[in-house]
Amino acid sequence: MTGKGKVKFPSELRYDLVSKNWVVIATGRAKRPETFKKERRRVDQVSKKKCPFCNLASQEKPTLIYVKGRSAPLTTIPDDWTAAVIPNKYPAFIPSKKLERRQEGNFYQTINAVGFHEVVLSRDHQKSLGQFTPEEVKEMIDVYQDRYLALKDKTFVSYISIFHNHGQEAGASIAHPHSQIITTPLIDGDLRNALNNARDYSLAHKECIYCQMNKWEARVQKRVVFENEGFLVVCPFASKSAFQMIISPKKHLAYFERADDEEKRQFAEAFGAALKKLHKGLADPAYNFYMHTAPCDDQEDYFYYHWHWTILPKTATWAGFELGAGIEISTIEPERAAQYLKKQ
Repeated sequence: MTGKGKVKFPSELRYDLVSKNWVVIATGRAKRPETFKKERRRVDQVSKKKCPFCNLASQEKPTLIYVKGRSAPLTTIPDDWTAAVIPNKYPAFIPSKKLERRQEGNFYQTINAVGFHEVVLSRDHQKSLGQFTPEEVKEMIDVYQDRYLALKDKTFVSYISIFHNHGQEAGASIAHPHSQIITTPLIDGDLRNALNNARDYSLAHKECIYCQMNKWEARVQKRVVFENEGFLVVCPFASKSAFQMIISPKKHLAYFERADDEEKRQFAEAFGAALKKLHKGLADPAYNFYMHTAPCDDQEDYFYYHWHWTILPKTATWAGFELGAGIEISTIEPERAAQYLKKQ
């Protein structure tokens, strides 16, 4: 009980308007922002000589090569390449002319994992995206978009996932900084849920739910980490983890692949700023980032959706409650996390 007779709870539940899920913000056992910076990181010390990504000639034939911001012919591998995309040697999805469905009894069904699985490489063996210049971040975004456009019209491609695992705790099996692109013949349940909720909100309110949240965040400024003319970086109200950030365009844009050069430049500035602040403020933590954009399945016009990228630092490990209830616990309020990162 407080002095006024009001119970002070050690945590609060926050509702995510888009996913319609709840998260726990553990204010009672919240950490100071600086404590995350002091936590020890595990680092893989693989040398450049043993790194499979430092020598493109040892990999599958590249599907895209960039040299200082411009795509290069694929006939040879230029010595001064700065970014490249190669097929994954151990893919989770592979191309096929047939999509086979199988039924087991009345309950279970199987679809063969038809798709493409590629690896996006930056040249430097150690330099993470949080250390990139704005021009280098822009190049990486151009690479993502180029491959998205090349894959979106392939057979059995309904959705394209672009993601990045940084650090062993985040699932990076190779130390050399790299992103991955996976295409799938279906739309996963989480995205389908977000699409349905965004559509329902649009039909009910004649507005985009993401645009409305962005307008509110820009107005109150409590959770804004960075903003420029075109983009907003926010620690979301119902953060899934400590220091989670979402980067989204202020203008309503449903399809990432349609972003023009100026939009990509401004996105690169915002994205790079978010990663730099995370790198500095938390001493280069492990993290995942991933893109959510409207599907490319041509089933409908997903005009009501709003593309965005999410950065999820690995600041905690899921335990029994999180796994059993499916409710994440964050040990710092998004407001405190945003103000700390904003100063970095």
